[in-house]
Amino acid sequence: MTDDETPPPLPQPVQLPQPPPLPQPAQLPDPGALRDPAQLQVSEQTRTYPCPQCGANLFYDPGHDRLLCRSCGHGEVITAPQGTVRKRDLQGAMQELAARIAEDEKHAAQSLTREVVCQNCGGRTSFNGTLTATKCPYCATPIQRNDLQRAPQRLPLDGVLPFQVDEQTARANVKTWINSRWFAPREFKTYREVGSFTSIYLSYFTYDAQTVTDYTGHRGEHYTVEVGDGDNRHTETRTNWWPVSGRVANDFHDVLEPANTGLDHKKLVALDPWPIPAARPYSPQYVAGHLARTYDEDAGRRFESGARNQIDQEIRDTVRRDIGGDEQRIDGIRTRYNSLTFAQLLLPVWLLTVTFEGRPFQVFINGVTGEVQGRRPWSKVKIAFAILLALIIVAIVVVVVKSTR
Repeated sequence: MTDDETPPPLPQPVQLPQPPPLPQPAQLPDPGALRDPAQLQVSEQTRTYPCPQCGANLFYDPGHDRLLCRSCGHGEVITAPQGTVRKRDLQGAMQELAARIAEDEKHAAQSLTREVVCQNCGGRTSFNGTLTATKCPYCATPIQRNDLQRAPQRLPLDGVLPFQVDEQTARANVKTWINSRWFAPREFKTYREVGSFTSIYLSYFTYDAQTVTDYTGHRGEHYTVEVGDGDNRHTETRTNWWPVSGRVANDFHDVLEPANTGLDHKKLVALDPWPIPAARPYSPQYVAGHLARTYDEDAGRRFESGARNQIDQEIRDTVRRDIGGDEQRIDGIRTRYNSLTFAQLLLPVWLLTVTFEGRPFQVFINGVTGEVQGRRPWSKVKIAFAILLALIIVAIVVVVVKSTR
């Protein structure tokens, strides 16, 4: 190139596209409670439900699928996930739980009792035993404990059956039940002054199973014969027995077992039936404003001590139907479980506890159906009066009969 030639222009620098900014770490949503309006207290590992309008407390409103503020009337729609409750393999879940406990003995020995500081008033609240939701004794703020429900050494909650019966209806049902107990003491009937009435979610395990059973036994068939002579001649029924063997299959759904101790087990069982298919995946929103307890006995123990008995009894009934005849004898039975699954549920109960003459009496109201079951004391005065009245009536009848002869 000569000196008088103009040099070619230099190439312009290429503008490279700028990379997008790196995403900032996000707060992970609470599992099972997406967009949950709760306030989480990380230091205390608890949650509360303050009203966004007035700061008072939100409660789950039975039968309306919402969180309700009783102070200003503000309502929050439940945002919990919908769907069916997933059940898990019992043997696998129990083996996994045992492995986690063995891996961390420190957490396995963790006390169920814990004291927390109320974030509303600063008062101290105790969670005793398996209680996971309570109210502050100083300001009545509903508090839920998170660490126990999510502890790796505890089985997680799978579902909840929300309250449908409100407090007014529950009180009316229990009043009708108490008033129908004629021989209950008068003091017991004034339970509003002497009793504790509260809503609580109790823990249950529900089991599904598919079984195949081989059996041996005998089928009895009746026949009649004439025996005796003359006036002693009569008919007798006798039985021929035939050896039998066979195989039956059973399909079990929602075999329910309470998982809390310290309560009247027979009366809890008598609250059946529960609409278990209506249960929803667990969310703490349904527990807001109500007490709740996690299980005292795990799914494996409750199956062996309770649900298995229900299943075994139904299997024996099936075997007897399969044997047929007029009578049946079961000599041997061997059952194989093709599948055995479970889920942990919270079921709603209104609980009345009345202490009478130093003894506690519990009355349970099914929080979905309104069914009432419970025990009540007997009035010695009323029983004595009834006996005296009965004797007077008998004496009057005797006198009348004698006077007509």
